[in-house]
Amino acid sequence: MAYHIQRGNTFLTNLTGETNIETASSLEEIFIAAKAKYKIGFRDEWVCFSPETFVQIEGRRIRSFPMKGTIDASLPDAEKLLMNDPKEIAEHYTIVDLIRNDLSKVATNVEVKRFRYIDRIITSGKTLLQVSSQIEGQLPENFRDQLGVILFSLLPAGSISGAPKKKTLEIIQEAEQYQRGFYTGVAFYFDGRDVDSCVLIRFIEKKQTSNGDRLVYKSGGGITFHSEAEKEFQELNDKIYVPCV
Repeated sequence: MAYHIQRGNTFLTNLTGETNIETASSLEEIFIAAKAKYKIGFRDEWVCFSPETFVQIEGRRIRSFPMKGTIDASLPDAEKLLMNDPKEIAEHYTIVDLIRNDLSKVATNVEVKRFRYIDRIITSGKTLLQVSSQIEGQLPENFRDQLGVILFSLLPAGSISGAPKKKTLEIIQEAEQYQRGFYTGVAFYFDGRDVDSCVLIRFIEKKQTSNGDRLVYKSGGGITFHSEAEKEFQELNDKIYVPCV
């Protein structure tokens, strides 16, 4: 990873991994108990409770809400630490620029409407602060005739890949020692007029082994030149939670 960063092959790489977890609850029970912006369960295989919108389309307006930057709200001056951290600032600038470029492929008059605002995510054990931005543009009048092409051209989500996207995807494939599967994919809802979608993060998956089923929680974070291993590991662990009160 350091090799690619030092040589400028990637400015931001979202690395992820699996953490074994134990719970007395079934995936269905977790799904029912979780309170999240988006909840999705697939058979008895995985459950996702995502706080992150991928894109929304209302009329001809397309919006994206990249999320980058996480901290435990209980830390002293947590909001100030998060908003003033040079690494977090650089990481967020990078992802906003990437998403702005992605939207410019399919829309005109793309602009950043809100930059680095904080969302609070309440879990059973703690509250997290997460930083997002809002970027939007105008789609062509006939966009519904090519809606699938438009949405596919934006994949994968920039917040779970990195920049530059194509090379960073190659680096991720080389660095990660497991298959993400559905994790960090995207789920869409289309009602015939408008679109809502989410990035499949905050993700618990059931895996079959020779010793029986086990649960893994998939989480990750953005790696940049300014990253510190201990802080990145803490962020990965901070994201292991079920959002229920």
